[in-house]
Amino acid sequence: SVLSAYNNSCAITGIKVNDFLVASHIKPWAVDQDNRLNPHNGICLNSIHDKAFDKGYLTIDKKYKIIISGKLKELYSSGFIKDVFQKYEGQEIILPQKFKPSAEFLEYHNDVIFKGK
Repeated sequence: SVLSAYNNSCAITGIKVNDFLVASHIKPWAVDQDNRLNPHNGICLNSIHDKAFDKGYLTIDKKYKIIISGKLKELYSSGFIKDVFQKYEGQEIILPQKFKPSAEFLEYHNDVIFKGK
């Protein structure tokens, strides 16, 4: 499973609280039936970063760096949003030993889901 590939640890924060972790699809479940269960189409994220990733407020580039959208940066006046996202921008995600995220799926996320810089 995706969570075990990431040693039950969020790829962005490193948090290891299982109740907070989800296997986040890079290319959405509804869009690509053939790759729903492909472990290269999943990243272990905590719930808040998963939701931001799903909604396009953050993405991960083909070099595995975290990119935050301008729309989310506009919300940095909220101390919580700034604290939870800003420090991770430009950082490389924590990669698993196997089942690294597919460059093809990441490119799709960047082009179609991400709300832009």
